[in-house]
Amino acid sequence: MTEFVQSLDRGLAVIKAFSAEHPALTLSDVARITGLTRAAARRFLHTLVELGYVRFDGKLFSLRPRVLELGYAYLSSLSLPEVAQPHMEKLVASVQESCSMSVLDGEDVVYVARVPTKRIMTVSINVGTRFPAYATAMGRVLLAAQPAAWLSSYLSSVRLRPLTRNTIIDPVVLGETLSQVRAQGWALVDQELEEGLRSVAVPIRSSAGEVVAALNVSAHANRGNATTVVEDLLPELRDTARLIEEDLRS
Repeated sequence: MTEFVQSLDRGLAVIKAFSAEHPALTLSDVARITGLTRAAARRFLHTLVELGYVRFDGKLFSLRPRVLELGYAYLSSLSLPEVAQPHMEKLVASVQESCSMSVLDGEDVVYVARVPTKRIMTVSINVGTRFPAYATAMGRVLLAAQPAAWLSSYLSSVRLRPLTRNTIIDPVVLGETLSQVRAQGWALVDQELEEGLRSVAVPIRSSAGEVVAALNVSAHANRGNATTVVEDLLPELRDTARLIEEDLRS
């Protein structure tokens, strides 16, 4: 007998149907996005309305702030962002570039802390933002730290979409790149997630030496070439990661 609860899976799918691009949806929209029948989508939506997670204006459904409670338990139990924040703020003040921290969730990186400066991406990034791990510097740091068997399975199944003309979409090349990241201890992504954006990332390790998160600094391509960006940003990024790790141990 399976322990998988299909109704819970469907209810979460309904919540995830809403996004920054589609904050308000009709019943038909939700049914189409989730693959549910209209009758099933209606039951889940009105249950969520009754529980206070969704609002309904008679035509459109949208999420209510109470939905944040679903992620708050995880974020509040994770001391890492709180420990990292002051160090990230000092780094941003020094290099005048945005700094973020993320963890790996399946095939994506999820942002758990961020200190922005000027906005250099077309997409807005906040705590909870997700990007495909393969196209981000933080993602490559986190992927490179995974067990060999997990990584082999990932490389054989992940769909590598070209987000820009520079995105690595060959699993063999990505695997070689991750081996290099593992050996050197840092990653550079040069305009693979978005044109005009370079990012350098390093791992954050627990007291047991396990990679628990990744820390990055992102810069616009007009700051200099890739080599210059690494030379300018990597030393202070590594120092910041070391300070965070020291605070975690204490």
